[in-house]
Amino acid sequence: QVQVAVTGGGSGTGIGALINGTVDIANASRDMSQDEIDRARAGGIEPVEFTVAGDAIAVVVHLSNPIDRLTIPQLSDIFTGKVTNWQELGGEDRPIVTLSRETNSGTHIYFLEEVIRGGEESDLIFSPDTLLMPSSEGISSEIRRNPNAIGYDGLGYVGPEQKVVAVSAGPDAPYVLPTAETVQDGSYPIARG
Repeated sequence: QVQVAVTGGGSGTGIGALINGTVDIANASRDMSQDEIDRARAGGIEPVEFTVAGDAIAVVVHLSNPIDRLTIPQLSDIFTGKVTNWQELGGEDRPIVTLSRETNSGTHIYFLEEVIRGGEESDLIFSPDTLLMPSSEGISSEIRRNPNAIGYDGLGYVGPEQKVVAVSAGPDAPYVLPTAETVQDGSYPIARG
């Protein structure tokens, strides 16, 4: 005798709805911030977090892109606008078009903190030229049609029409493709749980 309504909108939307009491359960692809926890408690809500799965953040490019591996520092340089042409990475002389989820997405926040900022305290941000996409499908669609594009998404959203790039934590670390196994064993460097 229970009705369940499910809506989307990003981790920030779900957490915000939990804080303001309009939902009983919120899914998120990131931990709540201390500020969010404090705001929930101020409203009489004691949030309890449960990790239910691990996820890899896959870096994806157009199928025709010859680049097949990148380091986290290179990804930071790409998404902050320091590197703007594929030729600088050994690819073709083409401009790089960066794609990101919108700022209310937990995936966006995770990528900002762990990739762009390398897990360090930093004021680095996405380049203002980055195209913010409202959904995972938006990223997939743009990757399929734009040979200059690079984006990121949860591995579950990646299909055969995108090329997945192997990622290395740094110049001396191995390049690893995202899979359920590499998330589980901790070898893929852009994974969350």
